[in-house]
Amino acid sequence: MLSNRSILILAALATFLPTLPMASVSANSPTSVLKAPHCEVPCGIYDDQMRFQQMLEDTATIAKAITSINEFTENMQGPPTAKGINQTMRWVTTKENHATNIQHIVSQYFLTQRIKPSNERYVEQLKASHAVMVAAMKCKQDAAPATAETLKKAIYDLYRAYEGKEPDLAHDHKD
Repeated sequence: MLSNRSILILAALATFLPTLPMASVSANSPTSVLKAPHCEVPCGIYDDQMRFQQMLEDTATIAKAITSINEFTENMQGPPTAKGINQTMRWVTTKENHATNIQHIVSQYFLTQRIKPSNERYVEQLKASHAVMVAAMKCKQDAAPATAETLKKAIYDLYRAYEGKEPDLAHDHKD
């Protein structure tokens, strides 16, 4: 449980978040932190497994950020330091960026290019896609470890709906 002081500090930090420049997801940006989702030219080159791996890697990064944010607030003794606030802000920004990347992969890769109304699992795929996007949003809104776990589960559920089988990914990302 966070103390009132910790809540006030985090609220003050949140006030400044909208003013921070966010990493671009554009492939043309030299400062891009995140990968561009995929082209929308009908190139016919797709790597669905890579997209699922990327979303799981993003989720692992979100989980690490959440852990780091919580460690900072739990271990705080005395007034917060500039270094501590700076590092916490960087973890919050990282968490936001990786959640946004997941939302982009789902919307720009899966929903606009890969999930088709003609598929017999179309409705199931749409529901699973929506669940991933909402879970990513919840990771932005909260620093509870359960949000990252919910996101990971939603990604696996999307895999099941999309592939029609249990996940068979090369490796799982652990904290």
